[in-house]
Amino acid sequence: MPYAFTLDDVAYLASEAGRDAVAGAAPLLTGDRLRAVTALRERLGDRAAPVLETALLQERVRGRVPDGWLLTADAAEQATAAPVAAHRAARLAGRDVHEVTCSVGAELHALRGTAARLVGSDLDPVRLAMAAVNVPGVALARADALAPVTRDTVLVADPARRTAGGRRTWRPDDFKPPLDGLAEASGVRQRWAIADVERPYRHTHELVVSTAPGLDPALAPWAGEVELVSLDGRVREAALWSAGLATTARRATVLSSRGGAWTVTDAEDDTCPVGPVGEWIVDPDGAVVRAGLVRQWGARHGLWRLEEHLAYLTGDVRPPGVRAFRVLEHGRYGEKALRRTLAARGVGRAEVLVRGLDVDPNTLRPRLRLRGDREATIVLARLASGPEAFVCEAVGDRVSARSEPSCTTHGTP
Repeated sequence: MPYAFTLDDVAYLASEAGRDAVAGAAPLLTGDRLRAVTALRERLGDRAAPVLETALLQERVRGRVPDGWLLTADAAEQATAAPVAAHRAARLAGRDVHEVTCSVGAELHALRGTAARLVGSDLDPVRLAMAAVNVPGVALARADALAPVTRDTVLVADPARRTAGGRRTWRPDDFKPPLDGLAEASGVRQRWAIADVERPYRHTHELVVSTAPGLDPALAPWAGEVELVSLDGRVREAALWSAGLATTARRATVLSSRGGAWTVTDAEDDTCPVGPVGEWIVDPDGAVVRAGLVRQWGARHGLWRLEEHLAYLTGDVRPPGVRAFRVLEHGRYGEKALRRTLAARGVGRAEVLVRGLDVDPNTLRPRLRLRGDREATIVLARLASGPEAFVCEAVGDRVSARSEPSCTTHGTP
């Protein structure tokens, strides 16, 4: 069970003595953990538990939030990564913003630099106390997200997506606070429902909700824009933007923790026909795939699709900075034939990518009996002509956010 912090713990951890204690505990965690705990208890008594938990949590979130922050276990689990929070804050620049699930302040930290006016609120007094330490100077209030204490603001929410037992939930009704409740409290649900009525509902809020990337957008019909966001090749969230904030219906945003970002939207040209394999095979970023924008991104780079219903793209020019696979050899997929091809090429290490086939890469790889000192990427795909195997050379970094520096990450595309 994670440690349950108290307000007294927060006051101590925020003090000079508490900060020194956490800094002194951090080096002990790399050695014998039991010995470290014993030493801390001898030195700090009842303060050992919150100090140890804080040192552990700060190490867990290193790089995601500023060093030295105070956190709870749940807050560390859900804290928005800094580049994702910064991207959202940039889209809200110049607006009055109320983050109604502010927790320990990860989003407030980014919003503080862009919002015209900023308020954070949460029901948990301990998290609010931590936010006051982590993001000093921001107005905070203890309040229910379903009863906003501001008017004429953009409400920003990141509902908890775990049940009481700690399991992830995909049901919006189980979010805390629930998705429909947030839409109701902000007024965007009523505005959407009676948009064609002569006297529409006059609400005072716009709404942005960070949700799980697998959420069905049909469950949030009030959302004017659904934005899929990835960071370093991993899809982190689906952001729902109410109509007054939307600039397009669907957007994919690709971020890198090393800097750089690009977006693609459904407003762009989607001329991306199906054709035979070119020199390169490209597997688009997961945000592009989940947002249903493979054709738009392919058209942007002069690529075409391998198959109508597959996300793989192909072309004769590799998009700049994007990881892609140079096709060395291809033919009808058969395990024995593939094994012979790899043996002839001296392939001893292989990455296996599969689309449209019932093939488990982890099961297939040992059966290929790889021997040799060369590396290859094997792309298996079901095409209209049948299952096809492509033996390729991977080129480029897995993190591709630097590839399109000319594309803005916010505003009208």
